[in-house]
Amino acid sequence: MTTFLERLRALHSQNPEQVVLTLQFSNADDLSLTLGQLLRGANSYAQVYAEAGIQPGEVVVLILQHGEDLVYAFWGAILHGAIPSIMPFLTEKLSPERYRADLAALISVTQPAALIVYPEFDSAVPDLAWEVSDSVRDIIATNQIKIQPTIDFDSLSGFQRKPDDIVLLQHSSGTTGLQKGVALSHQAVFNQLNAYSKSLELNENDVVVSWLPLYHDMGLIAGFILSILSGVHLVLQSPFDWVRAPYKLMQSVTKYHGTLSWLPNFAYNFCAQKIRERHLEGVDLSSWRAIINCSEPVRWESHQAFYEKFKNYGLRYEALQTSYAMAENVFAVTQSQLGREPVVVEIDREAFMSERVAKSPLDGRPTMKMMSSGRPLQNVKVKILDENRNEVAERVIGEVALQSDCILTGYYHREDATGKAFVDGWYLTGDYGFIVDGEVFVSGRKKDMIIVGGKNVYPQDLEALTYQVPGVHAGRSVAFGMYNEEEGTEDVVVIAEVDSDDPTEQQKIADAIRAHVTKNSAVALRYVRAVDPKWILKTSSGKTARSANKEKFLVELEAQK
Repeated sequence: MTTFLERLRALHSQNPEQVVLTLQFSNADDLSLTLGQLLRGANSYAQVYAEAGIQPGEVVVLILQHGEDLVYAFWGAILHGAIPSIMPFLTEKLSPERYRADLAALISVTQPAALIVYPEFDSAVPDLAWEVSDSVRDIIATNQIKIQPTIDFDSLSGFQRKPDDIVLLQHSSGTTGLQKGVALSHQAVFNQLNAYSKSLELNENDVVVSWLPLYHDMGLIAGFILSILSGVHLVLQSPFDWVRAPYKLMQSVTKYHGTLSWLPNFAYNFCAQKIRERHLEGVDLSSWRAIINCSEPVRWESHQAFYEKFKNYGLRYEALQTSYAMAENVFAVTQSQLGREPVVVEIDREAFMSERVAKSPLDGRPTMKMMSSGRPLQNVKVKILDENRNEVAERVIGEVALQSDCILTGYYHREDATGKAFVDGWYLTGDYGFIVDGEVFVSGRKKDMIIVGGKNVYPQDLEALTYQVPGVHAGRSVAFGMYNEEEGTEDVVVIAEVDSDDPTEQQKIADAIRAHVTKNSAVALRYVRAVDPKWILKTSSGKTARSANKEKFLVELEAQK
């Protein structure tokens, strides 16, 4: 049994001069930090927290950009015994009104003692913080911090914290705010890291290369905490720099001989589509032993596109791996076996979409390929439940439920939500999937389901069909249902971004989408739109924001009346 601070002190006593983190910037040289430097910077924030009267066990919300201050502020909270929670900062891609509403919800539920912000942060937000909660006693800007030259472990109040105490809050991917903050204990995180490290065969020679944002579980756990608490070198880029120049990931893997990276499914397609050959000169990806797809569901087609793009640069196909992960389980639920290709099953498409069963192919009928997310970690149990909470047979699709010793303590200050999430000691994930020979296949989110004439339709299945239409790229379409009161069922809407802005060409592609989806799914589409690039809204983690896109479509539809 141990805590984050105890682990950090042990690592520091072994080798304080070990380089544990290299920060990369678009307009500056790489900055490498030893563990000693990282902890001295963190100690500077810990002292400021103490001077501000923040107590161990109180929450501090970090609204900071990529860089040293975010790293020091997070680990400074750990040293002090406070509970850090990282939130996205306001960018041009986020609506200011929606952002403030999310921030207000975060503060009102979480009741933080302080906000840590960058100096340029909107001055209206502090006023909002004090309006919605009297818990906020201080708002600390990073330019108030002076780095201390030393660290005295014996003076740190973080040692008051116990293994079962909450160490951090993270929020589920897909929401900007922290309306349901996932509270995790020291012990839960270590249980996850210990089990996951074994699945990864993590060793001291590994180098993690990541661009993932730290305000979601994939970035925070796999692309940050795992490395620091394991003493493994982490090379960290800004997610915004990566979006502008995705080839920099490949260059960083080459420069630092990266061995491990995690990517959401859309990033596989994004890299395959956007990176040009001129940016790959001198690139060598042979050191990559695992690039892990953590989306739900993972797509076989995306892996194929990624491999075809980079196979001539040393990428091995078996390096492309999969995992099913969620903030409520700290991170990973499953992991494919490294060194082997993830399991792929070919199933009957109609049976999958209509009967919700993953049947073997039938002669003359369309098929689809499903890629496994791997097997449960050694400390995780998974089963599939029907609507009555009964366990179903193999290949039958139902809701994924799990048990583990790294499950969340609860949704912070949300006992109602915590109670609804558990049934008979099993956590209900809200994801649909099935199991074949112990392999877990995730097919989509329960809340995204479209019900047409009594049939359940996954939007991801329809979107996958649109990607087969020339002119539509993977990751650039969205499907959702819209309730029709007259018909008593949902109309299906598909919107696809296309490269052409010619209305005639867009209509041709829309017609082709309608014909292809109808032929291959037996689902009649009510609305099909081919739109210009950047129409589709994404979440802060890069996933398609279905509800936001639905709202946007309804506004446009109303304006046309």
